[in-house]
Amino acid sequence: MKWLRWVAFPLALLVSLAAVGAALAGFVVLLAYPNLPSIEVLNQYQPKIPLRVYTSDGALIGEFGEERRAVLRIDEVPDVMKQAILAAEDERFYQHQGVDYVGVIRAAYSNLIAGGKQQGASTITMQVARNFFLSSEKTITRKLYEALLAYKIEAGLSKNQILEIYINQIYLGQRAYGFAAASQIYFGRALQDVSLAEAAMLAGLPKAPSSFNPVVNPRRAKQRQLYVLRRMRELGYVTEAQLAEAQKQPLVVRRDIDDFPVHGEYVAEMVRQVLYERYPDEVYTSGLRVYTTISKRDQEAAYRGLREGVLGYERRHGYRGPEAFVEIASNASEDMLEDALAEYGDNDGIHAALVLEAGPREVRAYLRGGETIEVKGDGLRFAAGALAANAPPKRKLRRGAVIRVQKDAKGRWQIVQLPEVEAALIALDPQTGAVRALVGGFDFSRNKYNHVTQAWRQPGSSFKPFIYSAALEKGFTPATIINDAPVVVDATLTGGQVWEPKNYDDAYEGPMRLRTALAKSKNMVSIRLMQTIGPQYAQDYITRFGFDADRHPPYLTMALGAGSVTPWQMARAYAVFANGGYRVEPYLIERIVDDRGNLLAQAQPARAGDEALRVIDLRNAFIMNDLMHDVVRYGTGARAGALKRFDIAGKTGTTNDYVDAWFAGFHPTVVAISWIGFDQPKKLGANETGARAALPIWMDYMTQALKGVPQMTLEAPAGVVAVRVDPMTGLRTTEDGQLEYFYRENLPPDEATAAATASDSNGARLVDKVRSQLF
Repeated sequence: MKWLRWVAFPLALLVSLAAVGAALAGFVVLLAYPNLPSIEVLNQYQPKIPLRVYTSDGALIGEFGEERRAVLRIDEVPDVMKQAILAAEDERFYQHQGVDYVGVIRAAYSNLIAGGKQQGASTITMQVARNFFLSSEKTITRKLYEALLAYKIEAGLSKNQILEIYINQIYLGQRAYGFAAASQIYFGRALQDVSLAEAAMLAGLPKAPSSFNPVVNPRRAKQRQLYVLRRMRELGYVTEAQLAEAQKQPLVVRRDIDDFPVHGEYVAEMVRQVLYERYPDEVYTSGLRVYTTISKRDQEAAYRGLREGVLGYERRHGYRGPEAFVEIASNASEDMLEDALAEYGDNDGIHAALVLEAGPREVRAYLRGGETIEVKGDGLRFAAGALAANAPPKRKLRRGAVIRVQKDAKGRWQIVQLPEVEAALIALDPQTGAVRALVGGFDFSRNKYNHVTQAWRQPGSSFKPFIYSAALEKGFTPATIINDAPVVVDATLTGGQVWEPKNYDDAYEGPMRLRTALAKSKNMVSIRLMQTIGPQYAQDYITRFGFDADRHPPYLTMALGAGSVTPWQMARAYAVFANGGYRVEPYLIERIVDDRGNLLAQAQPARAGDEALRVIDLRNAFIMNDLMHDVVRYGTGARAGALKRFDIAGKTGTTNDYVDAWFAGFHPTVVAISWIGFDQPKKLGANETGARAALPIWMDYMTQALKGVPQMTLEAPAGVVAVRVDPMTGLRTTEDGQLEYFYRENLPPDEATAAATASDSNGARLVDKVRSQLF
């Protein structure tokens, strides 16, 4: 039986060594277990939740924080998501006690068969232990601690608690932590609404968020998704038919991670700055939620209107040529084409495209993601000059040109270009100052300069109503006759040199009523008004509306809007006319709540009607309102008549040499200001007036803002009298004249009384004097 001794001895040795190893392992466990960190942090789990900014009606417009996260309870997570996670990461999660020995043996066998290819065996519980307490280094010591911590976590928490923490904590790429955030970032939808195909793709991310990121590596992400789907079928979570359908479903992945449902980027940034000043230590991690005054419908209308207005301006001023040229080999692969487009981001429906072939009748171009498009017919019209045989090399469309394309209303591709010009729009409630819409520029990602609050520009003729309002307080009336004739102003009165201003159309119509002069935006009348009331008085008066006196020097040039304003200031100022004479302060934040919904701050705005806020007489506001109605009835803003409303009013503004274009307008329920110009001031181009360049933006917005709002009629307040006047003299008439409003104490004489009782020292009748009076 010698052979038995040869077998027994090695066997006994192995058993002894195993016993010693087990004893040592037990000893290590006894020493290490008491030193493991407390899992109390998991019981009091407080994830870093970003600052989120919403419209007043709950649409997300901004998110700030290193970790983009949305926290869900386990019962809010759909079954398809749970099943996909278990299939991808830990199919025996509900059977093991933290360490899956079956999984360890399977992984070891697989690694042996694969010849060294590593397959992990970390359970969901072990991943939670690693994410919260341990480093990511791959050492035996760390793996031991990971396993021990997994046992400890399993002993202290239920399976559903562990899974809930994992679902909310795991990193999934694109700054997304947790599956709820990842669903919103990658697919633009709540986790509860994901499809089987989408759930499988999300479940495949934890293994390698960078490698399987569908934005960066769509092909590898697809391979990983198909693997998860097959595992779900093997585990009986889905049927064969469901598997087949999910495998065929195309995944529409959002490439812009900051693409929120509503474009309110400038608003969100304004809120972020305010919140950072107030809560600097917790603003990006504590889950603060800010509800703004912004209306989702209004914001969308403002954003669309501004972009269409800017692109309309671009269409009027011609194609500048391709953005760049890149060399493309004749046999260039799709990867090479993708690389060529990598630095040219898409812009909300305006796509970067790489020209493959270009001819006078058709342009073929490659879009990011693999689509090749054809642009034909009207789609080529904007860039027709760049397709001509004699086009300059820098403008010519040819293979390798980087261009911009956009679909038209009928879904056909057309060549467009990203604008150089900028624009802004702000709208607010004149009764409270609540901002309803704010768009600070064409695209926040390209230009973060907020033109609503930061752009100090000349307001041009949109400033004239404040001078007219001052004149009313000096005894002028809408029927006062002033001469529209050229003026030469001495240098001592301008603060500079001799000034010879002109009307914008260089046309002069002689004596006219103030009403007509404002409607037609006559510069000469405004200057004569300013001469009479005095620049110093006007400078003091405009501060009632919130303007800075030092930005409007007391010279005659102030009459033409030569000072500096922001669209924000203009909205506040025009609200005074819209609400009956009260100055309300624009505000953007309605309320702030914490991550549990507890109210931290609530806006309490002062409202129009509080006499402490009154800055101009109600009668003044009414008459100015009525005067500006004529601007849109028959004056420079007449194209606003397309809105078919008699209850809107406003004023166009065009600065010297067409550098800035404005439209400031209002309805009793909303004030809106639109502006367009270049960041480095230069001419917009001939005839790019406020009416042509800025008013269409305002109209597009107001079309939506006033949808469903009934027509409103303003009643003349006490102290305002309506009488008929001769439009040529401004005197009361018994004949058929035009209805005009006056302060009761400023009624003009009637023609008969004037003719019978009044004459000047030279015998000229008062009627004749009024006809030819010059100011």
